[in-house]
Amino acid sequence: MREYTTTNTNPLIDVSHPVWRWEIPLYLFLGGLVAGMMIISGYLLLSGRWRNRRCSCYFLPILSLVFMSAGMLALFLDLGHKLYVWRLYLTFEVTSPMSWGSWILILVYPALIANVLLALPTAVRERSPYLAGLSDRMLARPSVLRSIAAVNIAMGIMLGIYTGILLSALGARPLWSSGLLGPLFLVSGISTAAAFVDLVAKERAERELASRADIGFLITELVFIILFLIGLVNASGVHREAADMLLGGPFTAEFWVLVVGLGLLVPTVIQSLAAARKIRHTAVAPLLVLAGGLLFRFVIVMAGHLTHWTPT
Repeated sequence: MREYTTTNTNPLIDVSHPVWRWEIPLYLFLGGLVAGMMIISGYLLLSGRWRNRRCSCYFLPILSLVFMSAGMLALFLDLGHKLYVWRLYLTFEVTSPMSWGSWILILVYPALIANVLLALPTAVRERSPYLAGLSDRMLARPSVLRSIAAVNIAMGIMLGIYTGILLSALGARPLWSSGLLGPLFLVSGISTAAAFVDLVAKERAERELASRADIGFLITELVFIILFLIGLVNASGVHREAADMLLGGPFTAEFWVLVVGLGLLVPTVIQSLAAARKIRHTAVAPLLVLAGGLLFRFVIVMAGHLTHWTPT
């Protein structure tokens, strides 16, 4: 991404500082990816696929912990007052999206750890008889399994929506001022998670299932993007000016060529042809989906950061 500082003459666009920081877009991408992985893991548990030791549900929770921690680190690096982050957990404000998000990020960890215990890797089972016994007792109780799966799905949905609400709650940025960002980021996160499963799943049937499911997620994401832009264009003048950042403005090429074209449309076509057995299934489509999901966060954050309600 290039840095924009002087080319835009719109008085509603703030061009006084660079927007190349990477921490928040990376955090939003990893948070959405983890949210989708939690939802998929929960589905795999409920569908009974955990009985197959090669199921993705045996390693997705561990990878989710790694990705979530990396995303939290990126968020921490972006904080202006790092030493006071603990104050967010001294209270809970029902009307504050930041308060909700802070607690969601913490509660995600117990849900993931419970999932890890439920689908304990073989190497850990062999080295820790206690954890192996605990895992066996959990698996022997269908109600426990269903509860953990349901909690992971619920927390995944909350985390995925929060990554979008985190932006839409910042009313000072007109481009982000849309209630559709929450569900849009959730669907995008599930899509990238399905693409990731398509890449790493050990079973061919599981890869093909993730690929077919991702077709629906990609189409849904494209519909949400169109509705998001329609909402901005048909709102106030300042919203239309913000939408121009993606509709003829400095981020138009990145958004329509890299995000929509290569990140959504091309993978949809490739995966549809592969599902119809007209071409061979490859890693090209899921890699494009993952790259498109990451670029989507960068474009939305960078473009939105340059929009304001009042002249600067």
